[in-house]
Amino acid sequence: MFRWLNGPGAVFRSPLPGSTNYLNAYSANGRLIRLQDTTRSKAKDADGELEDSSDAGEVKDTTANIAGEVPIPRETADDLMPFPLNRQFRSQAVLSEEMKDEIYKRVTQQGKSVRLVSAELGVEMRRVGAVVRLKSVEKEWVDKGTRLAGPYARAVIAMLPQTPFVPTMVPIPHESINDLPVHRDTLRQVFHPVSESRHFTRVDAAKVFNQTLLPADERIPHPELVELAKAQADGVNRQERILRARERMRIQDAEREEKEKARTEKEDRETTRVMGARWEFRFRDVDVESAGREKRGSGIGARYGVPHQDRKKGQIKIPTRVE
Repeated sequence: MFRWLNGPGAVFRSPLPGSTNYLNAYSANGRLIRLQDTTRSKAKDADGELEDSSDAGEVKDTTANIAGEVPIPRETADDLMPFPLNRQFRSQAVLSEEMKDEIYKRVTQQGKSVRLVSAELGVEMRRVGAVVRLKSVEKEWVDKGTRLAGPYARAVIAMLPQTPFVPTMVPIPHESINDLPVHRDTLRQVFHPVSESRHFTRVDAAKVFNQTLLPADERIPHPELVELAKAQADGVNRQERILRARERMRIQDAEREEKEKARTEKEDRETTRVMGARWEFRFRDVDVESAGREKRGSGIGARYGVPHQDRKKGQIKIPTRVE
């Protein structure tokens, strides 16, 4: 053990700044693998230039290029394996402090919506909301004089890959922000035959599962990105696409606020509030028949755990006619 600590393991005493330092990133001799590969590639390029110039009677000294300091490249997928025996696990990138500060500034100071910040920085909307809430708590603690575990947080983040934020560069996407959420109505098997001459679209597929289910283009977190891609394919210039997207998002936000306001007002009308000594009691009138006669709908008294008939034995799963 001490032989390894004094030999190849000595590189872990002074870890590389701004980089992960996992065992898989180093060779058995304690040398950084990706740095060796970069040095070899540069040496090959230098040898090629030397051979090309020798025909013209010019000799270039490549010792300085080979022996000089080579900038350390970014980690590859093989470098992000913290457990050598578990080669299927890769460390996922986390948001850097600069990225968190930028998210908080755009939402709280610039007044941008969570949806807009998510599309601009490539961070999922739920993560944007979490960053804003946690940053608010952190600033409250600082104002109250609460001590923060800053050195511990910096040490932990330094061991993980990060998504940086550089103001002069295009933001690097942190994750996929437009994944289609799985709706519970789509978890069952449906055999729905259609004629070959019928134009069957995503809207029709959504209606098969549920008459009120929206198509996939409208259920994704950022449907405005689809419209942007369509406008770009139609040849609309960039400035016009941005103006259309902002106007579309403004209208959507206004409709969302109006619906939320109507829902809150309806809830207040249907709720009776009684203030106690320490708690507030809220009473609402309910209808036990709102879930339907068989209690399989949505509402008060709905049955839980009712299985679908699509996998039950004895059921005819293949359609016998085409509508």
